[in-house]
Amino acid sequence: MAGTPTLALLGGGFSDDPDTLLDDFVLDAVGRARPKVCFLPTASGDAPGYIEGFHTAFAARDCEPSHLELFRRTVSDLRAFVLAQDIIYVGGGNTANMLAVWRVHGLDTILREAYASGVLLCGISAGACCWFESAFSDSFGPPVPLADGLGLLPGSLCPHYDSEPERRPGYLAAVNDRALPAGWAVEDGAAGLFTDGRLVDVVTRKPGATLRRVSVGADGAVTEVAQAARVLGPSLPGA
Repeated sequence: MAGTPTLALLGGGFSDDPDTLLDDFVLDAVGRARPKVCFLPTASGDAPGYIEGFHTAFAARDCEPSHLELFRRTVSDLRAFVLAQDIIYVGGGNTANMLAVWRVHGLDTILREAYASGVLLCGISAGACCWFESAFSDSFGPPVPLADGLGLLPGSLCPHYDSEPERRPGYLAAVNDRALPAGWAVEDGAAGLFTDGRLVDVVTRKPGATLRRVSVGADGAVTEVAQAARVLGPSLPGA
């Protein structure tokens, strides 16, 4: 029987943060003992250091980590491999390149099936943008609208909303001008969990960081609404 379609948007994780709070949030969200977690490093060109970092971070956790390379592909039956996972964790990098490679290998179709079957999909930066219809992406240099996502969630996404100076004004302008549909902005340190396409939980490892809903109001002006976020674990000095 199919599970509940579930997605997690991460504003950090093993590659960026000095703790494991957001990654622990994902492991807890799947609700299974010792879940199988597969890392997709496609957006980085399957960078060996990124893959090593994932395994270093997850090897000591109560899970079964693996990874799937497409530039040096060794898995012949992608569908069987992906559907056997509990969590698919997509890394950051170039969103447009990643989506193109996925489509060449037919992985986009497989990920849609995994989502419908209840495999938890998650990721950071490019690994969060890919699930939406469109994104505010730096795939081609400075961030611009990219209307090429998988569309598992409606609307658009902007990552690194509070940490890269060009992100917030550019995303607000793109939504205001209808170059992008309404969507979500993810601040570094925060994460959001969606079930059946609906935001059900927002957490942060950094007090003050959150997700923001960006849309055009009835008066025609763009608005951003911060979501209430619960803080994970103790706050970190300087975090």
